[in-house]
Amino acid sequence: MKKKGKPWHLFVLALLIFAFAYTAFFGISSQYGDITHTYVKGAKDIRFGIDIRGGVDVTFMPTDGFDATDEQMAAAETVIQQRLVNLNITDSEVYVDYNKDRIIVRFPWKEGESDFNPEAAIQEIGTTAHLTFRKGSSIDGELILEGKDVEKATPAYGPTKEGGQSEYYLSLEFKNSGRQAFADATTELAASKGYISIWMDEQNVSTASVNTAITDGKAIISGNFTQESVITMANQINSGALPFALSAESYSTISPSLGSRSLEAMVIAGVIAYLLILVFMTALYRLPGLIASIALLGQTAATLAFVSGYLSIFNSFTLTLPGIAGIILAIGMGVDANVITAERIREELASGKTLDGALNAGFARGLAPIIDGNVTIVIVACVLMGAFGPTDGFFAKLFTPIFFAFGPSTAGTIYSFGYTLLVGVLLNFVFGVCCTRIMLRGASRIKGLRKLWLYGGVRNDG
Repeated sequence: MKKKGKPWHLFVLALLIFAFAYTAFFGISSQYGDITHTYVKGAKDIRFGIDIRGGVDVTFMPTDGFDATDEQMAAAETVIQQRLVNLNITDSEVYVDYNKDRIIVRFPWKEGESDFNPEAAIQEIGTTAHLTFRKGSSIDGELILEGKDVEKATPAYGPTKEGGQSEYYLSLEFKNSGRQAFADATTELAASKGYISIWMDEQNVSTASVNTAITDGKAIISGNFTQESVITMANQINSGALPFALSAESYSTISPSLGSRSLEAMVIAGVIAYLLILVFMTALYRLPGLIASIALLGQTAATLAFVSGYLSIFNSFTLTLPGIAGIILAIGMGVDANVITAERIREELASGKTLDGALNAGFARGLAPIIDGNVTIVIVACVLMGAFGPTDGFFAKLFTPIFFAFGPSTAGTIYSFGYTLLVGVLLNFVFGVCCTRIMLRGASRIKGLRKLWLYGGVRNDG
């Protein structure tokens, strides 16, 4: 059966791609006085690696002369590494000096940060973050459970009660031990309409009256959270509490390996490169080339969305120079996929087929080589992420039978390359294959766009 599109497919899909690209590049935010509320993240909200924007080199030590054991130092190292992973900071280095009880950490600046405040950056990963639930409204109240009893903490936005206003809140899911302890405490306190208070270190973050017993192992922390504070608290809870308090013994800023204006130069170069691709593809392949360029814009925008986090509730992935190289390579794969399809359609038209027949045959013949080329790149990207990513990450565990003999080799810059390459190539199937074909079929149902020369055929089609 021949597949036919609808004329509106071309226009609607193209408009959706343009709208999505605008939001992915520029973001959506509102300004109230000095407070900026971000709804959709743009390219400016991407967290760039040390090689692009620089970062912080900080040495942590236990406070108050605490003499940490090697096991405690190793536990602190694990917590810091997990916090970095939770923040999607892959371009980082963590070293431990067991003899002097020192932890040296190198990591990039936060996304959107312009004044480069080292103290604020250090607080992002160096706070103790000891979460406790207590009976009553005082920190002296009886302990119910701790952060270690929490299975998962998820930041969210919406009403926390029926008819209430939307706000940022933290959704908690307890482990089995925490679930039973919380159920017992709420059952007891519900009878007397008592209170449960929640504390982060010695700061009260929420106090709520208990009206009914909560036995499903879930709870909500609400209060005067901001977008940033609720995400930070979730990351700190998920990574666990440090075994001892840390203080920054010393810190210094790290200069980027590129010049201060290099990022702007890369953006300008990227825009020029896209315009050249647009002109080249349209001149060589006509309508399929123009539509391919629109799909390529969508692929690029979607890749940036996966890097920036897109929605404000998600952290930005750390983008390094090799990561940018991964985006460029994936874009090249996207161009290649569309060239293959356009060439196949041209060949079918040259053999005398009708437009519909040429499109169907061209799509069918072009799919196999596109899949072969892209699957190969996907495998390479997965291997890179497994070899150079977080040691407890999905791909690292997947390839443990291969890499176990070599030990951990975390290198965030290479991991960034694998991530952007994998995301870009997978998105190539969405935009370079699916969207391109939907738009081409839609265009072929428009009478004025059914001229064969628009698809690479001869001009005397009538």
